[in-house]
Amino acid sequence: MDNYYIKTNRTFTSIRKYGWIFTVLVALGGLWQPKLGLLVIFIMAGLTITSFFSGRYWCGNFCPHGSLFDRIAMPLSLNKKIPKFLRSKPMIIGFFIFFMFNFSRKVMRVLNFWGSYDFWDKLGLVFVTTYLMVLIVGGLFAMLINPRTWCQFCPMGTIQKLAHKLGSKIGISKKTEKKVTIESLAKCHSCGKCSRVCPFQLTPYLEFGDNNQFHNINCIKCATCVENCPANILSLKTEEEARQLIKKVSTKGYENRQKIKARIVDIKDLTKDVKEFTFSFINPEKVDYKPGQFILIKIQDKPKAYRAYSISSYNEDGSKLSVIIKRVERGYGTNIIFNKFRVGDILDLEGPMGDELVVDNSHEKILFVANGIGITPFIGLTKEVLTSNPNLKELKLLDGQRYEDEFLYREYFEALEKKDSRFQYIPLVSRDKNSTLRKGYVTHVLEYLDLEGYRVYMCGSKNMILDSYNILLKKGIKEEDIFYESEERIEIKKAQ
Repeated sequence: MDNYYIKTNRTFTSIRKYGWIFTVLVALGGLWQPKLGLLVIFIMAGLTITSFFSGRYWCGNFCPHGSLFDRIAMPLSLNKKIPKFLRSKPMIIGFFIFFMFNFSRKVMRVLNFWGSYDFWDKLGLVFVTTYLMVLIVGGLFAMLINPRTWCQFCPMGTIQKLAHKLGSKIGISKKTEKKVTIESLAKCHSCGKCSRVCPFQLTPYLEFGDNNQFHNINCIKCATCVENCPANILSLKTEEEARQLIKKVSTKGYENRQKIKARIVDIKDLTKDVKEFTFSFINPEKVDYKPGQFILIKIQDKPKAYRAYSISSYNEDGSKLSVIIKRVERGYGTNIIFNKFRVGDILDLEGPMGDELVVDNSHEKILFVANGIGITPFIGLTKEVLTSNPNLKELKLLDGQRYEDEFLYREYFEALEKKDSRFQYIPLVSRDKNSTLRKGYVTHVLEYLDLEGYRVYMCGSKNMILDSYNILLKKGIKEEDIFYESEERIEIKKAQ
């Protein structure tokens, strides 16, 4: 599991980006100007007070050492799994007692100099040497193990947890604490990415409790999981906000999610790094899915993790389905699938899920836009629309790839185009200079197509979808007639 944990941006604010400067200023500058250490008193007061209301929020958003670990140390870190003993209760309690005893002993010694000329320098130096110790020890842990290793047993973190427990008991934090919240458990892909990017290597996707909230006291509310959730269904909410969110969230397209036992009955090589996997259902024997939905495939048990893939097959009798998977260089999930999955293997699936690409068959004009592996859902969808939409007059499919040998099911689409006059297949390449196909990107074609009256469905890269979305709006396509799906998190601010 060497590459299970992912290095990603955790510094979303100016304080988190540049707070580390305070650590260096106090730890090193304080050796010449000891009074700088007195600033740490305000840090300790701040983290203690905020923890009454919001738990370890300070750790994830204001802590200067946290900024140092996330901003400076992480690029150099081995980013390995944090050893259990460093996060165990005996370690946390033992180190807290040891640290507080030594810190208190030093402060008591300095109090003997109360009223003298250099009292404040001596007191400041206590904080300076403490900060320097954390800088050195925490920095070594950060680079040799994981950026937030020190934070597992940090005495200030322990103080925050104690203050938070008191705040919870007297009811202060109930209305103010914002916790990681999932809008619907049914929408979770169980991909584990929230855990893979978590500074503390926690597992939110396995632990959501009351009001769909993550109640682990060690959560530092840094929002790294929120920013990286592929399904875009995580947020930081108070308890009341979480209740309101649950009431208004739609679960359309996720009503039939179920656990499925299936057998791999075929693995077909489509290109050098793309395979098509076909699964036959065992239990249940029939699954009602719609082209355009996706399925979850379990890739491992510890920790439990799935990967989501668009269904590429047309649901003829509900007994099997196919997915097309592109191997990602150093991709954790795809490497497991390509290296370990064999014909005859019995796997756990979950689904079907999603409604973003489920086509409304009442429309007369429909446009599909895809690039890269995003062509996958349109393999089944094209047949579905041509077969099941009695009102259909025009169906266009834009298929953008980098090189001509990367097209999937090109012959299939070309055969459909010849068979059905309502269907137009437009393949184009962006980098292949030797190809006779049209050159450019799907966005270039969108610029000149007459799209009046069209409903549009897109799947592919984040940039393609964002650019295409803006082009479609300029051409007069209404927001409610544009649908999209991407492997990457996409946030489009729609007009209210």
